[in-house]
Amino acid sequence: MRGKYEHECKRVAAALCIAAGLLAIAALYPVMVAAQSAAEEPAKPAQGSVMEPEKPPQGAVMKGDPSTSLLESGYTHLYELNFAAARTDFVDYQKARPDDPLGKASEAASYLFEQFHARGVLTSEFFVNDATFLGGVPGTAEENRNTGFVEANSQAREQAKKLLKANPNDIHGLLALTIADGMESDYDAIVIKKQLPGLSMMRQAEADAKTLLAIDPTQQDANVALGMSNYVIGSLPSYKRAFLWFGGLHGDKQRGMDQMGSAAEHGHYLQPFAKVMLALAYEREHKPALARELLSELAVEFPRNTVFARELALVENPACCKR
Repeated sequence: MRGKYEHECKRVAAALCIAAGLLAIAALYPVMVAAQSAAEEPAKPAQGSVMEPEKPPQGAVMKGDPSTSLLESGYTHLYELNFAAARTDFVDYQKARPDDPLGKASEAASYLFEQFHARGVLTSEFFVNDATFLGGVPGTAEENRNTGFVEANSQAREQAKKLLKANPNDIHGLLALTIADGMESDYDAIVIKKQLPGLSMMRQAEADAKTLLAIDPTQQDANVALGMSNYVIGSLPSYKRAFLWFGGLHGDKQRGMDQMGSAAEHGHYLQPFAKVMLALAYEREHKPALARELLSELAVEFPRNTVFARELALVENPACCKR
């Protein structure tokens, strides 16, 4: 009986960690929005007065700083599945802004996203199938180890903690930490299949996302992680949700979809990721028309992404692309 109970806990933990982690990749992007806003809205001096130029907020990117375009192009390459080009941009950003943990977190995301793409994680076949969603990818932890991700993510976390030690409300530090924790939970659950440690990281990422939205509600990209957590927990059978309820984790499937919808509509760097995850959720809920609308937008915006095109084809004709 005890062994059965522990096995069930691990299965439940896997579902939660995967949810946060899939979002993890994306918790990354919100930070850049704050940077751009700070850069594009300089203070105006009063008429007849002379003001010294204000120093940019901690972690902000100055207007005209080429690092802004490096992040933009890096995430565009990421959605186009050109991971090498994305990493080149992210590494260049780190050279321009060595104090910003987003650069290293973005690099870590490129390694993890590349591994997910190679293993078919971000597809309806993986997402809708409980066997893969709960069981993770084939292979042992050693066989699946992603050294590039592990090293870059660890460095991003340390950089973020350093910023937050000086200022607990630092946007870049908080977002980078949210991203790092979320990606590690995903990596633990899906890749090396250590579900219980991954669950702990998922809870931390969720707490960071809530803190971020409390500080700046416009950071709608953070709603991706919250939405996926709510949706996945809310989708579990009641007897499985009971395990999480006693641990302080509650889910609401409809609220989760609403949160992902908010990020899909008002997000920035993470907006495409929110759209594809919401589309997959619609497929689970047997709402192909809503999934088709989102996938059509993604296929047009990123014509080089074969996954978006294939998922759209599957929604329009399920028999067309079965493996």
